[in-house]
Amino acid sequence: MKVLVIGGGGREHALVWALSKSKLVEEIHVAPGNAGMRGVAFLHSVHSEGTEEVLDLATQIDPDLIIIGPEAPLVKGAADSLRNNGFTVFGPGKTGAALEGSKAFAKQFMSRWNIPTAPFHLCTTLEEGMEALKKRHAPYVIKADGLAAGKGAFVVDNLEDAQSIISDLLVKKTLGAAGEKIIVEDYMPGLELTVLCVSDGKEYRILPPSQDHKRVYDNDKGPNTGGMGAYCPVPWAGSSLMERIEKEVISPTFEGLKKEGIPYCGVLYFGLMIDSHYKPRVVEYNVRFGDPEAQVILPVLNVDFAQLAMAASTGALSTLPPIVANGWAVDVVISSEGYPGPYKKGLPISGLHEAAALRNVLLFHSGTSLNQGGETVTNGGRVLNIVGLGLSLEDALARSYEGVKYIHFEGAHYRRDIAAKARI
Repeated sequence: MKVLVIGGGGREHALVWALSKSKLVEEIHVAPGNAGMRGVAFLHSVHSEGTEEVLDLATQIDPDLIIIGPEAPLVKGAADSLRNNGFTVFGPGKTGAALEGSKAFAKQFMSRWNIPTAPFHLCTTLEEGMEALKKRHAPYVIKADGLAAGKGAFVVDNLEDAQSIISDLLVKKTLGAAGEKIIVEDYMPGLELTVLCVSDGKEYRILPPSQDHKRVYDNDKGPNTGGMGAYCPVPWAGSSLMERIEKEVISPTFEGLKKEGIPYCGVLYFGLMIDSHYKPRVVEYNVRFGDPEAQVILPVLNVDFAQLAMAASTGALSTLPPIVANGWAVDVVISSEGYPGPYKKGLPISGLHEAAALRNVLLFHSGTSLNQGGETVTNGGRVLNIVGLGLSLEDALARSYEGVKYIHFEGAHYRRDIAAKARI
């Protein structure tokens, strides 16, 4: 089988790695890919958001399966374009992708189908935003409606800061079109949990739960990022909690999609907050694998990922067994100094070969490239994912941090408390 993967981050590197382990896959192409995928896949310098360019590439390659990694091309309708031209695609169409592309749409969808989430106000003017704040108390939660590369959600303790953020979004247009509408919602205390489901439009399979670490500094301090690390599975997310999540959140979501005539093929990400009474509430939907969740979920799956993706893309999910975790995985993300703010690029990275040679350690590249001398250098905020695998969480955690020790570049930053909330 020939597979084309769209995207170039750590998530896509994990997808490529998983495909490379499949006996079903003979050839992997990636657009645009990154430096870490060389030697495993054919890289094509095609921008992942260029729908026409992706279609042209697919026409040239003629893959048996196309997997769309990032949210932006999905929201733009890349999956529809490819399917309309006869390709088999793993990823939802534009209508389904609106669950991530518009937080307003997602919140209204949840309201229609009684899916538990935080009470909210949709605001389009400064006056509406300020009025919504008056109805709440700290911490204040403000979200841009559209895609903002993980930088559209704000949680602040100070009213003046909240007012300033709303002004920046609605008046100064700091996030452009993404912030033309905003959500002001109640703060939800609790523990974060990520549950991913693979759907073929008729039924779904629940993947092992994971937990992301979104803040840039230890103890969940500092600004939100795209994710500084993750682990899978989650010890405290036992069968009773997972059954409740399925009953109250997952099943109503897929039923709602069916009843609204929205076909959904691909991954649906449920970002959840679990309160002290173990009640789940939806923080957000994503319409693709999480990053860095993919980096810890894919290595522990008990099924061939290529088989899973193809079954979901062809309506054959019923032929596969239940999906469970086979072992444990921990991902520590190494980022550039200054991320999620401004950061340097082009910094040489050392220790890659040494870390990759370690037993039960995987390296997934997120923001890397090759300089003119063929040297691997930094090219993004999140640079590398160091994934440890083990028969226990403690073993996987130790292996991940062992790998981290070998990686060096100017200003390299990572959290030292990944998986600290695994035991509660």
